[in-house]
Amino acid sequence: MRMNIIENQRELQEPNLSNRNTDDFYVQITGFFTILASGFMIFGGIIPYIPQYRVINRSRNSSGFSTLVCLALLIANILRILFWFGHPFEVPLLIQSIIMIICMLVMLELCIRVKNEMLHSSSMLAPPERKFLDFDMDYFWKWTDFKSYIQFLMLFTLSIGFLTNLFVNSVYFVETLGFLSVFTEAMLAAPQFYRNYVNKSTEGMSLIMVLMWTSGDLFKTIYFIARDSPSQFWLCGMLQVSLDVAVLFQVYIYSSNQNKILK
Repeated sequence: MRMNIIENQRELQEPNLSNRNTDDFYVQITGFFTILASGFMIFGGIIPYIPQYRVINRSRNSSGFSTLVCLALLIANILRILFWFGHPFEVPLLIQSIIMIICMLVMLELCIRVKNEMLHSSSMLAPPERKFLDFDMDYFWKWTDFKSYIQFLMLFTLSIGFLTNLFVNSVYFVETLGFLSVFTEAMLAAPQFYRNYVNKSTEGMSLIMVLMWTSGDLFKTIYFIARDSPSQFWLCGMLQVSLDVAVLFQVYIYSSNQNKILK
């Protein structure tokens, strides 16, 4: 009788152990993919700029890349970091902003250096220097020395940081800060779209960069929705994907026009 009771207890325990092992397996798999997705969110944003950096560095020509892209991403990520103090969100997104700022500073430094090389090589006379401290709005973000860009970014960060410290308890201010952050990033492709439109060409722009923009922004938007991030994030993510597609359409249109001219 006692043996039968023990055997029945074992039979009841075995399914429970099986279910527990299955649950543990799913937890481990979910944890693995969560870590993988977080890692992609942190470093995936800078990957599209690697081919563009190589193109500029190899050709010593930065005319195909708009430095306004750097401006948009620097402003967006500075605002996102400040938004975090009023409305904390996932740490991977915070780390991503820091990594992206470093990446954009590296891209910006290369563009300024290459542009100065081009100006000096194409003219017997040294071109006039344009600096942030001249406070000439006609040359905003067209300065000739990298230090001027750093000065502007420091002033911007300190100014908005001071306001954030004052109004950190204001829901309206914090949410507006978050919206401006993601909306600025959503408009990332707009400067490149405008440059392509003015030039009627996408020459000098890395197609791989734009394809990576599109795939990365699509993944990011899905990530925002899946992780229940603030609504500003995924709404502007959808806008960002739309602009990426518009730039890709420009590649098709202008390459078709170029082929017609050659014929």
